[in-house]
Amino acid sequence: MAHLIITGTDTGVGKTYFACLLVKALREAGIDAVGYKPVCCGERTDAQLLLAAAESAEPIEAVNPVWYQARVAPAVAAELESKPVAFSEYCAHAEDLAARHELIVMEGVGGWEVPLTKKETFADLGEALGWPVILVAANRLGMLNHSLLTEHAIRDRGLTLAALVMNHLVEERDVAMVTNRAILAERLQGPLLVELMPGQDWLEDELVARVKS
Repeated sequence: MAHLIITGTDTGVGKTYFACLLVKALREAGIDAVGYKPVCCGERTDAQLLLAAAESAEPIEAVNPVWYQARVAPAVAAELESKPVAFSEYCAHAEDLAARHELIVMEGVGGWEVPLTKKETFADLGEALGWPVILVAANRLGMLNHSLLTEHAIRDRGLTLAALVMNHLVEERDVAMVTNRAILAERLQGPLLVELMPGQDWLEDELVARVKS
């Protein structure tokens, strides 16, 4: 059973919503799973939701060790607030938490290549940890391009894309939303395709089984 990285094609695509559902589903299946948000920029809501999903198995400082007030990329916030965090610290925080639990669900900030430090991005952290990745994308026009670009970037890091979550942000569907899954199924090799509907409070058994295996 491997720890997991949750990333997105962009900010606001539903990473936290999905990550919380996954943590809850794993814990209901008897897995000691906890959510992890290495850095928050702006409100700490994402980390608080992950904390609640794992029934406060860890203090907020462990779930979210780096918190900046500015709502910008971590590297920019570190400069604005004069609080730089070394890349090695990000790695150490993740590894320390992983040593205490059966499965960590680590949610990134923004998209795959968001700068964490002056030199490193979130993708560098993913590569350093080597954990499989689940990509969350908002199912809408433009999703195909964003998803395929991010999938290539993940594979270029030598990482496994375990699943792609197509998150429906609205009930109504247009032609792009209806056809996106079939196009992705033709072009992606390996990852499980999952659709998440508005208000859905459960995950497909196949996804939970794949994560557990």
